Amino acid sequence: MRRKPGARTNGGRSLPPIVIRDRETEAMLTANSMERIQMQLSAAQRSTNPVQAQVTEAPVVVDTPPPVVADTLPPAERQGPFTPPECETFADLGLPDELIESLVFKHLLAVGSNTCRGMSKELSVPGKQLLGMLTDIKSRQLIVYKGSASMGDFEYTLTEAGHETAQRYVSECAYSGTAPVPLADYVASVAAQSLHLETPGPSELKDAFRDLLINAEMLAQLGPAINSGRGMFLFGFPGNGKTSIAERVTRCFGLPIWIPYALFVEGEIIQLYDPQTHDAIADASSPIKEQAHDTRWIKITRPTIVVGGELTMDSLELQHNPHTKITEAPLQLKSNCGTLVIDDFGRQRMNPDELLNRWIVPLEKSYDFLTLANGQKIRVPFEQLIIFSTNLEPRELVDDAFLRRIPYKINIVDPTEAEFRELMQIMATSLGLDYNEDAVDHLIDVHYRPNNRPFRCCHPRDLLQQIVNESKYRSRPAEMTKQGFDNACRTYFAIM
Repeated sequence: MRRKPGARTNGGRSLPPIVIRDRETEAMLTANSMERIQMQLSAAQRSTNPVQAQVTEAPVVVDTPPPVVADTLPPAERQGPFTPPECETFADLGLPDELIESLVFKHLLAVGSNTCRGMSKELSVPGKQLLGMLTDIKSRQLIVYKGSASMGDFEYTLTEAGHETAQRYVSECAYSGTAPVPLADYVASVAAQSLHLETPGPSELKDAFRDLLINAEMLAQLGPAINSGRGMFLFGFPGNGKTSIAERVTRCFGLPIWIPYALFVEGEIIQLYDPQTHDAIADASSPIKEQAHDTRWIKITRPTIVVGGELTMDSLELQHNPHTKITEAPLQLKSNCGTLVIDDFGRQRMNPDELLNRWIVPLEKSYDFLTLANGQKIRVPFEQLIIFSTNLEPRELVDDAFLRRIPYKINIVDPTEAEFRELMQIMATSLGLDYNEDAVDHLIDVHYRPNNRPFRCCHPRDLLQQIVNESKYRSRPAEMTKQGFDNACRTYFAIM
């Protein structure tokens, strides 16, 4: 199942690289990958400007293709949503035939028996050529017919020799299910769905932050930072909504994206789709041929991945399971075309300088290097908006070289008294309380001004929730009262 290092195949055929030149790097994509991307763009836009490509006979290096710089794509290729086109043949899959055969054996070992049509659906491979492969496997007496099925199909099951073959495949790699996608195809898809292709304006920002109270001045700072796609620092006192802002940034970019369930590179399979971090979108596939898609891909909302104190250096590398021989993608790969939020930055178990040294090149070049279990390094896209959220002063955490690569540093300041009162009204409505201006006056005059206590955006929510909780305990309707705020402040500000 492993390919010779440096070799790329398309259904068994050797492929030369395609070189796309831009201002920073040469992005090498397989001919098959670029052809499918161009087919999709043509279908979506009804017209396509061909990518200016130059074919060369230079040898293919082991390093995998770097990402295309999104803002160098021709304008026509920046329009229309990306959809992975349906594969008609095994050659379109870009995978070695032996890998597809191994998936067939492992699938039958797991489920016992299935039809050609059922395996085609489960493995996401073309049914016509799969039938030919099954016929060949049957001729080697590794599978047999278990019975007939509808529409001229048959139920297939493993023979004793087939079981031994399947067990051997499992020992090499336990991955089974949807066929993986070549890394080069994924690189092309990231370029076609990059955040850099989107230019959210004031209306998109207002919609994205519609459930937060953010003044016009703050939106004016966030807008250019979000459009840059290069990352930002959100810093300031705790409780003012830094994490809430960071979690909503991805909403500004609108369209969902497609990602593969798994990647295939240099003989290894990397699981990319993670249901814990990716939100799948149900896609009602159209029976119209032109709208069919490659089912090795899944449509998701643009990812927003939030990590806090649990972040370690290991989580930024490929995680290879020595028992299953399956590799798990790191956080930054899972967050491509979305947002990666490093929450509470500076309080991780690793030193901030370690993260600086690990990401200083990816932040500058928009690509990263990862090491496979066999020791080979691959180059992958680093195409997400990185947001560092911290209660500390950024200059106290990292040096100027790192700060230069995060061009936007936005101080999330305390709300004014007017904003505090507006937040109180919003939260009262949200919790089903009647707003009481006199009670809020009492709260500010008694519990804030005499103590020079600063307003925080989280205070209205937290104090009103305390009032609601007490009313539930005493089995009475929740009301905003002076006594209610006194009781809430007694416990909430006890050591603050």
